[in-house]
Formats: sequence, structure tokens, C-alpha cells
Amino acid sequence: MMRILAAALAIASGLIVLAGYFLPEFTMLDQLRFILTDWAIIIAGMAVLVGILNLVSVQMEKVRTKQKGGMYGALLVLSLVVTFGLGLVFGPGHSLMRAAVEAIIVPVEASLLAILAVTLVYASIRLLRRRADVMSVIFLVTVVLFLIAVMPTPFGPIPVLGQLILGITGMISSGGARGLLIGVALGTLLTGLRVLFGIDRPYGGK
Repeated sequence: MMRILAAALAIASGLIVLAGYFLPEFTMLDQLRFILTDWAIIIAGMAVLVGILNLVSVQMEKVRTKQKGGMYGALLVLSLVVTFGLGLVFGPGHSLMRAAVEAIIVPVEASLLAILAVTLVYASIRLLRRRADVMSVIFLVTVVLFLIAVMPTPFGPIPVLGQLILGITGMISSGGARGLLIGVALGTLLTGLRVLFGIDRPYGGK
């Protein structure tokens, strides 16, 4: 009985939200859509907080039992608590929060992107050694040209060649990104339709 009720509530909520989008002239449906969307946002926020608390508990357990990497876990928890506290007290637009973003988060993201660039070059070379086809060559050439265009040189940026390479690789990367987004959108649409029709029940039913 509970499984049938859960499925009925999920399907009804999805249909109400869709009807509110497609039939905005009905005020009641539009209001119900906003209410259900606000509930979903609140539940998602609480899920994030639960995930953060679980992360803190796991890392503190590592510190308590003196497992390998416990010092990094303690540093992670300390950074989390300090950043969260500063965000609650001063707000995300405060100078301290901007300084934290510029001094910590931006360098970390830049380091991760640098590692990603090296990994892409290495992976493309290995792919070319294992399967030397047209797509592997295009992938390797695109990565190398993009790195040549964006990397600094002793003589400054390359004006014409850099813009040409960025234009060519930009068209390729934009096409790939749009293809990925279209695939994600179609997959999300299919998953939503399967949930609405009761084929998939990720909320616990079978």
C-alpha cells in the first residue's frame, strides 16, 4: 500500500509541475508548481547538509582511530568549519569570503585543470598507440593545439596563431559540449518520463 501511495504521490507531483509550466494561465497549478519546487529545493539543501555531516563524521572517525590520511581529514574538517562559519557570519559577498575564494579555491581549481591537461595529453598518446584511427588523431591534435594557444611564451602571446587555434578548437569544443548537453537533456527527459509513468521508482517502490 505504501509503495502504491509513494508512486501515486511522485507521479502526481511531476504532473502538477509539468502542468504548471505548460498551463501558466491556471493560477492554482502555477502556485502548486512553485510550492512543490520550493519543497524540492529545501529537501535537496537538507540532503547536502546530511552529506556534509556524514563527511565530517567519516573524517573524524579516521582521526580518532589514527588511520592513514587522518591528518588530511582533520585539515578538511577544520577548513570546512571555518569556511562555513565565515559564510554564515559575514555572508558570501564579504571580503574575507572573496579572499578565501581567490587564495584557496582558485589556485586549487587551476592546479586540478593543469593536472587534467597533462592527463588528457598522456591519455591521447596512449589512445593513439592502442588505436590509431581518425578520431584519436583529431583528439590529440585538438589537445596539443589548444595547449599551444593558451600556454605562455617568453615573447608573450602569439597574436594571429593563438586566435586562429582558439577559434578552431573553440568550434570543436563547442560542438562537443553541445552534443553532451543534448545527450544529458535527452537522458534526463527519458528518466523523468519513466518516473512519471511508474516504470522506474527511485523513491523506494518496485
